[in-house]
Amino acid sequence: MRKILFFILLTFSSFAQTIIKTESGKVEGYENQGLRIFKGIPFAAPPVGELRWKAPQPVKSWEGVKKCINYSASPMQASPAPFMCWSEEFLIPKEPISEDCLYLNVWSGAKSSKEKRPVLVYIYGGGFRSGGAACPIYDGEAIAKKGVIFVSINYRVGVFGFLAHPELSKESGKSASGNYALMDMIAALKWIQKNIEAFGGDASNVTIAGQSAGAFGVNYLVASPLTKGLIHRAIAESGGSFHRNPLRPNVDMKGAEEMGVKYAKSLNCNSLAELRAKSAEEIQKSQGGLASPIVDGYVMPESIIEIFSKGKQNDIPTIVGWNEDDRVAGPPVKAETFKEQMKKRFESTANDFFKVYPAETEEQATQSQMALGRDETFGIQDYTWAKIQTKTGKSKTFIYNFNRKLPAYTPETQFGAFHTGEVPYAYNNLHTVKRPWEAIDYKIADTMSSYWVNFAKTGNPNGNGLPKWETYSINNEQVIIIDKVIESKPLPTTKQMAFWEKYFSK
Repeated sequence: MRKILFFILLTFSSFAQTIIKTESGKVEGYENQGLRIFKGIPFAAPPVGELRWKAPQPVKSWEGVKKCINYSASPMQASPAPFMCWSEEFLIPKEPISEDCLYLNVWSGAKSSKEKRPVLVYIYGGGFRSGGAACPIYDGEAIAKKGVIFVSINYRVGVFGFLAHPELSKESGKSASGNYALMDMIAALKWIQKNIEAFGGDASNVTIAGQSAGAFGVNYLVASPLTKGLIHRAIAESGGSFHRNPLRPNVDMKGAEEMGVKYAKSLNCNSLAELRAKSAEEIQKSQGGLASPIVDGYVMPESIIEIFSKGKQNDIPTIVGWNEDDRVAGPPVKAETFKEQMKKRFESTANDFFKVYPAETEEQATQSQMALGRDETFGIQDYTWAKIQTKTGKSKTFIYNFNRKLPAYTPETQFGAFHTGEVPYAYNNLHTVKRPWEAIDYKIADTMSSYWVNFAKTGNPNGNGLPKWETYSINNEQVIIIDKVIESKPLPTTKQMAFWEKYFSK
């Protein structure tokens, strides 16, 4: 009888641990290897119908217990298809994909609500046109086992996340429109503030982390006045928006509204009501409209570089970095073509350009184009972030360079330390990617994920048994090189960064 009673109590206890009461109602997850996992928790009302292109609205409360054991639909976007270095593990599932996408996922190893573990919130990349939290490489199990509450969130992408229009600006009551994706991220952070303690998390210790467009998102969130008190540390992997970027249009609120009007006309819509009457599939197929954050006077009152230069950013500890082969451009052109293009682009500063990006041989030209794509799109953005934060803020900044060339999954897929390649390492998720990993890869992943967890816990990535990661300073410009050997060294691209600083200063 005692054994039966003990079994009943154990079963009830196990079941009770997977049911959490949130602000809107009870959610039920599941247990796996000592973790409680909840997938598909709504943090905002479905942004459909009249809520399309509106700031995220509160979730309607529900009765009973909502089962949260599967990922929600990914945001509305084109169907995923592997390309170049990005195999299926780097992409969202083929289905479901829907406008009804504002859900988040929680992995917790906490045994009670009193543990107050640090919270690490992951924001995915995808050029702001694609992506979703259900990608295999964003799984939170391995990182949560190291002592953090891991949360991954969805946000609207493409025209669904960024359409600006005069009618939308008027309707908002803020004289602003367009930054719905950023508002989704902020809504998720507000949900975390209200609910994460029930999962064993500490609402006063929230780290936001993101890669590519997710890192751009982190940059905007750190700069926005709407996130005061919601975020306490930041990690940006290959992304920032301090200078004009070849991947981001340079438009203001008025320009974005004009683009929205033009977009509506392309769909034969003369009003906002007609636009909202279009199906999500029609909107998606149009492939038009703005897909990037803008200075709207509300979420972003000024440009990021203005906010940071004035010291108005959230002054929080920060990790920024980029990959050795970080580029998203097409194949390189011939040396002569490259030289002509660069002479035309840089004019009087072309000689300075070729000093750091030489093109005397085909091999040099190819390497310079690779380096150019990396440095202009990602390197100078994150470098500037670290430098300005050091000047105008008090919190420490750490820079990494991820240089481990990933093992290729076929002999034809040699892409090196490619864009997004560091993500499975940073979250200890090599097991989610089908590649011929070597012992050194698992060591790198364990080390890198420990840096991320330590940073989330204390604001400093260093810890026992880890190679020393020096704080960035303008005087010594130390970065951690993450490769087969992990060590702090002077930034290897200081000359290239100096060129871009001078270029953008003009």
